[in-house]
Order: sequence, then structure tokens, then C-alpha cells
Amino acid sequence: MYERCDKHNVSYRKTGKLVVVHEDQRAYIESLHTKATKLPWPKHSTHAFQSKPVLPTELITGEKARELVPDLSRKIVAALWSPETGILDSHAFMESLEKDIMDSEGGELVFDTSVVRVDAYKRSNQVADSPDMDAGEDGWVVQTITGDVRAGEGDAMLVRNLIVSCGLSGPFILNSLLPEQSRIPMYYARGTYASFNGHGIYPISRLIYPGPNLGAGGDAFHSLGTHLTIDMEGKIRFGPDLEWISPPDGGEEEPDFWRKHLVPNDLRLEEMHRAVMDYLPGVKLGGMRPDYVGIRPKLVPPEGGFQDFVFRTDFPNENRRGPLISLLGFESPGLTASLAIAEYVVDNMLRGYGR
Repeated sequence: MYERCDKHNVSYRKTGKLVVVHEDQRAYIESLHTKATKLPWPKHSTHAFQSKPVLPTELITGEKARELVPDLSRKIVAALWSPETGILDSHAFMESLEKDIMDSEGGELVFDTSVVRVDAYKRSNQVADSPDMDAGEDGWVVQTITGDVRAGEGDAMLVRNLIVSCGLSGPFILNSLLPEQSRIPMYYARGTYASFNGHGIYPISRLIYPGPNLGAGGDAFHSLGTHLTIDMEGKIRFGPDLEWISPPDGGEEEPDFWRKHLVPNDLRLEEMHRAVMDYLPGVKLGGMRPDYVGIRPKLVPPEGGFQDFVFRTDFPNENRRGPLISLLGFESPGLTASLAIAEYVVDNMLRGYGR
């Protein structure tokens, strides 16, 4: 990510990140540290980097953590320090990806367009050679509508491989092709961010994440907790919290439901403030204001354990040609992991099928 940011003049800042824990959460950061030490470099990484750890982390004491952030609670007994963590200008980063697509051979971006139908397609061996697909090769017919789905302009395309990365709508296309008993249920969690502009904490330049709430009624690993984040202008936000919501039947066709839940309000501020007080007791409720809201796609219900970042491949026929690849349950850090996600799809999923 940093290499790309340098190459494309995308602003970023290495802030470092602290994952801070109470005594009963110590095993959590010890496990994270162990995983970090075992991470291998992706095969396309620059050789100059490969003499260094992929993700350098350090287990430090609560006292050492308070040297980095003086206002941390005395109840914080340990922390995981990640010095290479940083923030970036997300819009500039996405614009750089957009430019890559538009400058590539045959690359195109199409906006305000809905996929309304997908069908597996088996080509006849009698079909003449095509410049795009080999005769007899299977694939997918994708039908779309641009503009209003009730009156927009329709189109259809024949594709060899279909990669579905639709966020909240991730399983809809796949479910339309699966038998009813095999369809994937989806659950949704609303998360509120609160801006902070007040007294009670020393000027902070690092990201701070609390350990997971593993107690009764806790969010466990469904959420990264109400953490402290900073934007490129130095503005502090706390969030997101976790609020499970249930759309009505056919919720994907109920835009008013989603719009309502994407409007921030102050109903969650007191609960968020209590969560922040666990690691920054000097933060004052009066300095917190509702900022923005997001909705996360979940693959399991509140009591269903934990699952995210699912890479799934389905095939239209026994010859394993023309894969349908679905990316499901991608939450944070989906954007900052996007280059690695693309690399994995191409090298680990498509390449094995002659693509």
C-alpha cells in the first residue's frame, strides 16, 4: 500500500496503532502477535522489503503504552504496538485504481447500473470462433439495466469469469443461482462514528483499538470495538459501535429502510462514551457528536460465532470452466486490503483454471 501511495502521489501518514487490553484480554493480543510473526510476504512483494517482517508488532506493557499515549487508563495492563500501521487519503487511492482501470486495455467503469439477472451459459461446440471466447467455452450471461430499473436501458454481456464483489448485496447474485436449501443468509450491523472535539485527552497522533469485549453481552469478535481513529486532517473519531438491524423481507428493494439507518443520531453516544472510557477515561461525553454511519455485511447472526472475508468459487458445470467468484462478508479493512484481495483472486483462484 505504501509503495502504491508513493508511486501515485496518494497522501498517507504512518501513525502506528495500539491495541490496548485489560488483564482478561491479554491472550488476545498475544495471539495477534504470534499470527503477525508468521505472516509470509505475498509473492509479488518487492524483494527489498522481504528481509523485514511483513507486519512488525511488539507486545508492550501498560506503562510503555502510556508513554505513547499518556491518557490511557491505568486499567490497561498491556498493548500490541504496530508501528507500520497508517492512514491514507481513501478517495485519492480509489481514484488511482479508477485510473488504472480506464488506462488498461478494454477497461471500463459503468455507473448507475444494476445487475438484474445472471445465467450460466454453455456454448455449443458448433459456434464459430470468437475473438473474445473460445468456441465451446462456458461462461455467464449478465443482464444489466442502467438508470431506473423500471425504465432504464437494458444490456447483456457474455463473460468468461464473473467476480461478484457487492458488499451488502454480496450474496444476492449467488443465491439466485443456488438451490433454496443452499442459499446464504445475510445479517446486517449498523455502526455509528462520533467525532470528538473537546478536552480530556492529550493531543493524539496514533490509532487506538480496545481489545474485544468477551464478557456476557459483549460483541466478542463481531466488532473491532469503539476505537479511536484519526483522519488526514488530524480530526479524531470514535467508532464504530455495533447495532444489529433486520431489514424487512426483500430489504434490498427497500431503499427507505437503508436511508433511515444511514442517518447519524445521538441515541448511541452515551453507550459509545462508556466504551471509550474503558481505555480513555478522560474523554468527556460533551465533546462527542454523531458523525456518520455505515452498515456492515455479516455472514453469521449475533450468537453465531465469527466469519468474514470469504472467497468462494462456484462453477456452472462439471468441467470447472467459467468460475463464478463471490467475495462475501468483507468488512474493514476491505479497502486497504483491496490490492492483496485482487492478487489472491487472480493468482490463487483464477490461475488454476487457465485464466
